Amino acid sequence: MNSDKAKKGYLRSPHRSLMKAAGYTDWEIERPWIGIANAYNAIIPGHVHLRTITEAVKAGVYAAGGLPIEFPVIGVCDGIAMNHEGMKFSLPSRELIMDSVEIMTRAHALDGLVLVPNCDKIVPGMAMAAAELNLPAVVVSGGPMLAGRHRERTLDLNSVFEGVGMRSAGKIDDAGLAEIEDNACPGCGSCSGMFTANTMNCMMEALGLALPGNGTIPAVHAGRVRLAKDAGRAVMKLVEKNIRPRDILTADAFRNAVAVDLALGGSTNTSLHLPAIAWAAGLELALDVFNEMGAYIPHLCSMSPGGAHHIEDLWRAGGVQALMAQLLKAGMIKGETITATGRTTAENLAGAEAADAEVIRPMDSPYHKEGGLAFVKGTLAPLGGVVKQSAVAPEMLVHKGPARVFDGEEAASAAIMANKINDGDVVVIRYEGPKGGPGMREMLTPTSAIMGQGKGGTVALVTDGRFSGATRGAAIGHVSPEAAVGGPIGLVEEGDVVSINIPERRLDLLVSEEELAARRKKFKPAEQPTDSPFLSRYRAFATSGVEGGVLKKQ
Repeated sequence: MNSDKAKKGYLRSPHRSLMKAAGYTDWEIERPWIGIANAYNAIIPGHVHLRTITEAVKAGVYAAGGLPIEFPVIGVCDGIAMNHEGMKFSLPSRELIMDSVEIMTRAHALDGLVLVPNCDKIVPGMAMAAAELNLPAVVVSGGPMLAGRHRERTLDLNSVFEGVGMRSAGKIDDAGLAEIEDNACPGCGSCSGMFTANTMNCMMEALGLALPGNGTIPAVHAGRVRLAKDAGRAVMKLVEKNIRPRDILTADAFRNAVAVDLALGGSTNTSLHLPAIAWAAGLELALDVFNEMGAYIPHLCSMSPGGAHHIEDLWRAGGVQALMAQLLKAGMIKGETITATGRTTAENLAGAEAADAEVIRPMDSPYHKEGGLAFVKGTLAPLGGVVKQSAVAPEMLVHKGPARVFDGEEAASAAIMANKINDGDVVVIRYEGPKGGPGMREMLTPTSAIMGQGKGGTVALVTDGRFSGATRGAAIGHVSPEAAVGGPIGLVEEGDVVSINIPERRLDLLVSEEELAARRKKFKPAEQPTDSPFLSRYRAFATSGVEGGVLKKQ
């Protein structure tokens, strides 16, 4: 065992003495040491209950003969960090989470890991750590929040952000907004739509790093506690069989995850996180695969923000396993991939079937014939950009309009809230990429304000930053190269015509090459200032959005 380095032989008597000081007996110390990375904190609603989940995991590990050793991990609530400096720390926190799990695991010679996250950057950060460390590991999340209800209307966090836009347009008053605010988020769990956190928890299940049910069992359901106990037992089986994350995280597993993502209509942030997890596993996941597979993977689930259903509906309909069973039957995913259960994907899916044909549509009756995400390129995005096409109004799939240019989110949000954006405009927000921001902020406030003002069918938004999984509308993000490194988005001037053609996967700036050449001669890329030493270090090493925003290793 890996832990033998810290506990075997007379030379390790001091080490054992310290373990005994923590209350562990000789016979416990002899067990495999299983690290339990607990992302509990008291501010993220998706994490406030993780102590309960972690205790269940520890019970499962202990019952199966392991020694559970709990340690903490940080986390940022993207909703609370939104639309101010705090969001600059969100994506970079993913790398800190990965590094902190590595530090704890290697410093203490652990034999395996159970990773207990729930929200946007914590899930991929822990998965990246598992891939990098390559010790037997299982991910078990805290589960999704239930949807809110008010006056026969179903609500979620996105309802509040769009309510702000409605308030700015005079469509509701302060009392009306307060009613939405008080009822949209009814309790613990990751926000209830197919936003980034829930998308990534579904991805853990699709990749095979988590047990069936991880993506959809509600946070408040006892099944979530039972799943956590099973995860504790499962990691002991993985240790026994020496099944490691890189045995699970194969190229086929990543294609399976992309297929599920496309069928779900998941968050655009998966195009950051899946490549980053692949990178940590020593693989490459090019974003062109989203277009390649999206051409034949149908969009089967119409989930909020693009549709009416929430994660609890998907759970009742059979969850990720039911969706995967349909994809497997159609030959669209591989069933031979090994998973955290110790069994193959096909073995896990035996008997799974959809219980609601509206929540999980049959293959021959999809919501859209193409998958939920699209990867676009063109003169405005030579390396690419990403859009959730399943959440775009049909009339905005092809659009041309004058650019309204803003250097940073704050200026754009102020203009939108002041009703200074006109029908037909293309809002361009730049210097928000990994280096320019720094930190690649999410733009949920401006996109939600546009939707709340009723302009989702007339106004588009393009940025070198990124979007929340709760974003809907003609919003194209991750535009690369970003403005801070000299990308064409930095050359756009007010009134330039921007052409969006999502069916043809194009994003173009309709300005002559001669004019662009003249602008390049005068162009001096800028960066938003920061007084954070951490963000300065992140800026120095961050890669582009289309590379997953990971840090260069050297």
